[in-house]
Amino acid sequence: MSDIGDMLYEEYNVIKGRKDEPKEGSYTCYLFRKGIDKILKKIGEEATETIIAAKNSDKGEIVGEICDVIFHIEVMMAEKGISWEDIACELADRRAKENMNVEKEAKRKAENRTDETNIN
Repeated sequence: MSDIGDMLYEEYNVIKGRKDEPKEGSYTCYLFRKGIDKILKKIGEEATETIIAAKNSDKGEIVGEICDVIFHIEVMMAEKGISWEDIACELADRRAKENMNVEKEAKRKAENRTDETNIN
């Protein structure tokens, strides 16, 4: 089984390579030449195809469409100078905030707790 992080970094590096050193006939280079509007349109198209695939419940088709969405998002990331490190940092910050909120809620509930007294 392949490591998803390694695969995403590898694919992103290939995409960045196509941006930095275009190759004739490359679909990725075509997207960069057409610009951000074309890239965003493709993300929308692929997202819609992913939704349809999910509705049809064909796992192989769903996986393929998810890969297409991720690819086009990576192209947009490269176009906008966003790296997987940027994404990882944001996700880590969100996780930390979520954990902090869970801890605060648990503490709040504990402090507002009323002990029940059974009177028989």
